Amino acid sequence: MAEFTSFTDLRAACLDLPAGDTSAADAVARREAELTKPPRSLGRLEDSVAWLARWQGRTPPRLARVEILVFAGNHGVTAQGVSAFPAEVTAQMVANFAAGGAAINQLARIAGASLRVIPILLEQPTADFTAAPAMDEAAFVAAVAAGYDAVAPDADLVCLGEMGIGNTTAAAAVAAALFGGGGARWAGRGTGVDDAGLARKQAVIDTALARHAALLADPLSLAAALGGRELAAILGATLAARRRGIPVLLDGFVSTAAAAPLKKVRADALDHALAGHVSAEAGHRMLLDELGLAPLLDLDMRLGEASGAAIAVLVLRAALACHTGMATFAEAKVAGKSR
Repeated sequence: MAEFTSFTDLRAACLDLPAGDTSAADAVARREAELTKPPRSLGRLEDSVAWLARWQGRTPPRLARVEILVFAGNHGVTAQGVSAFPAEVTAQMVANFAAGGAAINQLARIAGASLRVIPILLEQPTADFTAAPAMDEAAFVAAVAAGYDAVAPDADLVCLGEMGIGNTTAAAAVAAALFGGGGARWAGRGTGVDDAGLARKQAVIDTALARHAALLADPLSLAAALGGRELAAILGATLAARRRGIPVLLDGFVSTAAAAPLKKVRADALDHALAGHVSAEAGHRMLLDELGLAPLLDLDMRLGEASGAAIAVLVLRAALACHTGMATFAEAKVAGKSR
């Protein structure tokens, strides 16, 4: 269970992070060098298995229990006309998830992953952050703790996604505050706003940045002032996974922005995380570059719901199948590389 009740406690937890298991990653690399293929011929598939081993602390790693966590929250900033859909769609989509009718339900099934959708106080939208902080300290820390506590200690891999009308605006505001540039740099079309909606979105972000400028030196306070409950929960889940030795697949722009404050608190805080994909949302590729994350997939998706991360699970399963199932040169009686 999360044991933090304040920014001070949370900041201490963000700084107290275990390192990965280098010996497990090295063991994977040694086996890869012995398998019946030219060296490095499976490229990032080989790297992915070593990454899993490093952060699970075992070799070979395993993907027996893969969890997809989708957090949902509502945003007061939707009153500013930043979304093409009304705020009530958040709850309606949560019901659709529960009924099995969304894309993520289908993708979780084929990925062999369990899916949990966790709405956080949908009846209490965050404040409109152009007028006040989206969340005060207590609300933010409570949402972080909800995400932290959602991570099962025995999971082999956690995929993190979201649902929340208005949350691409929140994500763009967080990214702009952390990495510079205003609404024009970071705002995208999200749910499909027209040109006028995009202009409103850019202006809203700039207004929020000006209002909360005094917080620019404190990543966690910024996340509270500009984010949302589902973003805070993703931050908490990412933190819990690191502290429990569980690798993480981040989904799209919103999920990546939600986790980004951790890297500003501690430079290596996201080393246990991979980007499942790069989305078509305008700021995602720039944000991944800022964080030093190379996406596994580029499919021009922008759905959210952990959909890109779920597809990336299939890539990791393919990588692990090759690592564990291929024969070595000695086992197959195949001549190795000439020296």
